[in-house]
Amino acid sequence: MAQPLMPHATASWLVDNTALSFEQIAEFCGLHILEVQAIADDTAATKLTGRDPVRAHELTQDEIEKGQADPNYTLKMSKGPDQVRRTKGPRYTPVSKRQDKPDGIAWIIRNHPEITDGAIGNLIGTTRTTIAAIRDRSHWNIANITPKDPVTLGLCSQRELDAIVAKAAKAAGIEAPVDNKLEGDRAALIQSLRNERDQAARDAEGGDAALLPGGLHDPFKRA
Repeated sequence: MAQPLMPHATASWLVDNTALSFEQIAEFCGLHILEVQAIADDTAATKLTGRDPVRAHELTQDEIEKGQADPNYTLKMSKGPDQVRRTKGPRYTPVSKRQDKPDGIAWIIRNHPEITDGAIGNLIGTTRTTIAAIRDRSHWNIANITPKDPVTLGLCSQRELDAIVAKAAKAAGIEAPVDNKLEGDRAALIQSLRNERDQAARDAEGGDAALLPGGLHDPFKRA
């Protein structure tokens, strides 16, 4: 069953402005009857500001009157609350990270000038005006902006950044940068293992040379 958008505030209004039973209010608002009782007794954690479900078009006055006339009547909602849907636009960035956006934008501009302002805006979730201000150094806080990797700042994923870098490089007719770090680490690891193996072999040969025929150790052989 659909419930009002603000059930506790709606219950508070119904308690103060109608003669509906606590059971009816609890059922309509999707609350436990003890919660409604607490609201009525002003023992809830905070005093709620009532929300009129009639003005919100969630309940009609006729429904209220039917409920007041019959304690066993179940109130019927006129319509459920409108669902909030995210509209198309810049990606959402948590408030805690929004102050890091200029640093991430500056990093992209410095390291990947081929990326368009539109692509940066979609990746970071910012406006072309902000990007242009950072690009031409007219941003109001330019003195405190330090270029930082947007992936490290948590503004986007490495996959997303690599994708727009590759797309921009292709559009500009340049070769996209290739990260050879992992390949270099792999080669270094292989060489290190080879060196350890060769050293172990030399140590084994030195130990064998110190033994006399028959496996006896030469007491006069210097270590």
